[in-house]
Amino acid sequence: MTVMNVRHAMILALSGAALAWASPALAQYGASDGEWKFYGGDGGHTQYTGLDQIDRENVQELQVAWRWQAENSAPGPFYNFESTPIMIGGTLYTTTGASEVAAIDAATGETIWLFTPPPKIDAAGEPGRQPQGSGRGVAYWTDGEHETIFHSVSDGRLLALDAKTGRPVAGFGDGGYIDLSLDIDKPGAQVRCISTPIVSNDVVVAQVVPVGDSGYEATPGHIRGYDVRTGERLWIFHVVPQGDDFGVDSWQEESWRYTGHTGVWTQLTVDEALGYLYLPTEIATNDWYGGHRPGDNLFAESIVCLDIRTGERVWHYQLIHHGMWDYDNPAPPTLVDVTHEGRRVKAVAMVTKQGHTYVFDREDGTPLWPIIEMPVPQSDIPGEQTSATQPIPSRPAPFEPQGFSVDNLIDFTPELRAEAMEIAANYRMGPLYTPPSLIDDPDGTKGTLVLPGWGGGASWPGAGVDVESGVLFVPSLTVPIVVSLAPGEPGGSNPDYIRVGPIYPPGPRGLPLVKPPWGRITAIDLNTGDHLWMRPLGGAPREVREHPDLQGLGLDFSSMGQNGRPGALVTRTLLFMGEGGGVRGGVASRHGAGGPTFRAYDKRTGEVVAEIILPANPTGSPMSYMLNGKQYICVAAATLDSPAELIALALP
Repeated sequence: MTVMNVRHAMILALSGAALAWASPALAQYGASDGEWKFYGGDGGHTQYTGLDQIDRENVQELQVAWRWQAENSAPGPFYNFESTPIMIGGTLYTTTGASEVAAIDAATGETIWLFTPPPKIDAAGEPGRQPQGSGRGVAYWTDGEHETIFHSVSDGRLLALDAKTGRPVAGFGDGGYIDLSLDIDKPGAQVRCISTPIVSNDVVVAQVVPVGDSGYEATPGHIRGYDVRTGERLWIFHVVPQGDDFGVDSWQEESWRYTGHTGVWTQLTVDEALGYLYLPTEIATNDWYGGHRPGDNLFAESIVCLDIRTGERVWHYQLIHHGMWDYDNPAPPTLVDVTHEGRRVKAVAMVTKQGHTYVFDREDGTPLWPIIEMPVPQSDIPGEQTSATQPIPSRPAPFEPQGFSVDNLIDFTPELRAEAMEIAANYRMGPLYTPPSLIDDPDGTKGTLVLPGWGGGASWPGAGVDVESGVLFVPSLTVPIVVSLAPGEPGGSNPDYIRVGPIYPPGPRGLPLVKPPWGRITAIDLNTGDHLWMRPLGGAPREVREHPDLQGLGLDFSSMGQNGRPGALVTRTLLFMGEGGGVRGGVASRHGAGGPTFRAYDKRTGEVVAEIILPANPTGSPMSYMLNGKQYICVAAATLDSPAELIALALP
């Protein structure tokens, strides 16, 4: 067993007011009983455990307890491993390989069973292709007698497996499966699954992402709840209102009849005690041009609270009206109880790609701080009908730079800044919500610089929260994009305008166009709305550190941050976070991202307590559990030279 290279880091220098770290009565959320029963630790996606065997005094002693090479039936290894396993009763359950599910001994890392879903049978009775992608994890249900693992197969099926044997539950749906393309009010639609289902109150909820749709006509990602025992559909919630549904008038010119998406591609969140389900919805079709869907377009880019037992809407809040920036809500909402203006409030916090944190009373949807409808720039694209205002939270402050100006440009040397300004002059710049523009615009520009870009700000791992103090920890990245539009091809359902050209702007001499930090962690007190601290997430990517034009300048590469997509683990004693995956597919970011470093932070100050060098780069969100008196931390990892695996850490 190899002891990892562990080293102390320099203490972060803090300035400003002293931090008040209150410890009110423990909220009802956080992983319990030493287990990790949900993707995010609990239904509230806190990513918190009260375990404290690993603390700042001994974290440097962590070593690899076991490594599980991600078993699967695919012909070759895979690398984009985004799963966070769950742990119940000494067994880890995870997705793997070709949309498979594995059960693993949580003490040894030995495989207990592996289930490979067979290809989906099409309408003609022919098998399709083998499902692809590892997915992000599974959901668990028990009534004390039966135990079921639910998995959203990547080809658009909901699968129920016996947790003990790994065999499909015969009484659920059709031999253990539900084809999610058949009861979405558009039978036969092509859909796929990215994230895990969620289970509560004997209801399993599945979300899908439509595929195969082109143009402005598409399949809505309606949300559905099913009986955990039989698979009977109990309800459907129309994310694009239909007929006389509430909100249908926000789709002018009857655009609700053909517009799609607006569903949930990330994780769902549930308050098990209230029985409330929280949906972080995505943009409507298409991402960059909304001329075919005039109006505010409920329930796109909203947080929607449903009664999980009935699917009835309890409350909603639209975070972007008539979106055109691909600012899908990327992360599951986080539930935490806070003290607000002297009273205890059950809150829900929503972090976004654009760098906002929206905080509501999760029972009735009342914002904890005013959300102000602010005037925003208007589009000059023919046919586009921009919303005059967008809702901006008064607190907390943004955790990312918003909007693009020359002040954002890289400035390591006067020459690099001059080159960056010359590049930026080719594009439109402006505040947050500056609309997309034409690639051959009469003003001579080639599109609009958008910051944050479509990758965030916040990303799919979401935020973690300390349930005892109410402090939210938000990992984020700073990567601008260019949105350039050109007329679409005429005829059929093609949109009038489509995005064209490279999505990422060039930087001077191959460097990033914007100044660091390119990745950061922000601690936000949800009791007061104050930022407590911010620190860069790791050091500069190798491509920057080794750039010949930056040598000898005395730059502090250690404080520039990686632009990966890390997930947080919050324990009673520490905050854990990697640098975010930088291998393949949707995990990688511009200019290199991620490394094998896994860090422990002091939650109060952001001080790096330990840097742990893993055998591979973290690619999923970490989790923690206690078994046989030993606390483990487990995380998915991979590099281009090291295929996907789970790595478990523990004290000697």
